[in-house]
Amino acid sequence: MNLKFVAVTLAAFFSLSAQAQTEIQWWHSMPGALGEWVNDLAKGFNASQSEYKIVPTFKGSYDESMTAAIAAYRAGNAPHILQVFEVGTATMMASKGAIVPVGKVMADAGVKFDSAAYVPAVAGYYTAPNGQMLSFPFNSSTTVFHYNKDAFKAAGMDPEKPPKTWTEVTQAAAKLKTSGHACPFTTSWVSWTQLESFSAWHNVEFATKGNGMRGIDTRLTFNTPLHVRHIENLSNMAKQGLFVYKGRGNAADATFVSGECAMTTGSSALYGSVKRNAKFVGGISTLPYYPDVEGAPQNTVIGGASLWVMSGKKPAEYKGIGQFFAFLSRPEEAAKSHQRTGYLPVTIASYELTEKSGFYKQNPGTDVSVTQMIRKTTDKSRGIRLGNFVQIRNIIDEELEQVWAGKRSAKESLDTAVSRGNEQLERFQKANK
Repeated sequence: MNLKFVAVTLAAFFSLSAQAQTEIQWWHSMPGALGEWVNDLAKGFNASQSEYKIVPTFKGSYDESMTAAIAAYRAGNAPHILQVFEVGTATMMASKGAIVPVGKVMADAGVKFDSAAYVPAVAGYYTAPNGQMLSFPFNSSTTVFHYNKDAFKAAGMDPEKPPKTWTEVTQAAAKLKTSGHACPFTTSWVSWTQLESFSAWHNVEFATKGNGMRGIDTRLTFNTPLHVRHIENLSNMAKQGLFVYKGRGNAADATFVSGECAMTTGSSALYGSVKRNAKFVGGISTLPYYPDVEGAPQNTVIGGASLWVMSGKKPAEYKGIGQFFAFLSRPEEAAKSHQRTGYLPVTIASYELTEKSGFYKQNPGTDVSVTQMIRKTTDKSRGIRLGNFVQIRNIIDEELEQVWAGKRSAKESLDTAVSRGNEQLERFQKANK
């Protein structure tokens, strides 16, 4: 036999095999440790079969990746899968021609798909009024209270008894300041933690029409006496050096992980970074509340992001996407992701598997995000889905920064934020009639 012929034939065979593999582009916004998690998920799926290859690409912040994807879509070269933060959900839902509902993708791929298998509070947020799930709930989080147990000990407080109410947060902050902490309390994602989740947790509206879940003709309502009272309290804490504003988005996360700030309200997904990088023992507790408010605490709202499937792709590519989503939904895979990152378990089965494994007992506080989200929701607490939400959050940041700087009252800033935010809602409504 001609060995040269055999070698050439084998080379051609493997070349054809490589070419036959269908590549699926996945644009995401997960930096650092979370980026490693995304890459590991792609590697795991790629190793589990030979037909498809998921190619993850970091495209910057959520804002940046969404802007890049819109430009790519208009140019005809959008990715197959786009990770979009929950704030962009209403915009993606309105972009009917640009996306393919994930329920359809899964069904067309011949993958068994039951939306009831997913955590209701999560799946419901990404589901259209007709019951069709529009995007895949990939990295869902919620707001929780993180605290430094070592700092609590040093301040003479019980590290196993975190503050549950806002009054207790203020008292704990005062003790931490006395013990030498220059930043007793801070917060990430101010609008999400202090107004959006705050509203749902107290069973009050953030916006009309069930917070936009029942229609785009919604208007903002977060300037009630309760909201004003809360922002005033935070303003007073800021004046006393008990609350230190560290910037927009998740800028405050790093100051907690470093030990600079002893308490923070932020994403449950901060758990992974604390576990990996903090040089102190971290604790997780429920979001603080005002006990005199009837119906509180209720439940918190979703954060994080979901995966949207872009239109205009080939049938074979959609089949691969369906297979990939089925892989992510496997109880063992979803449970691993939940335990690694602090994001919510995607499915009920992955939550039950995590609980059965003893993970929550071994890692106290890691079940807080789940228990906050699986409470029975109300019309005021199912979630917040607004058009131009990115712009509205920017407005809220701008207005509240005036409060933290002592330049404007809580009521004036909230009234102005509502007025400016409603202008954004009106624009969205007119553009999507």
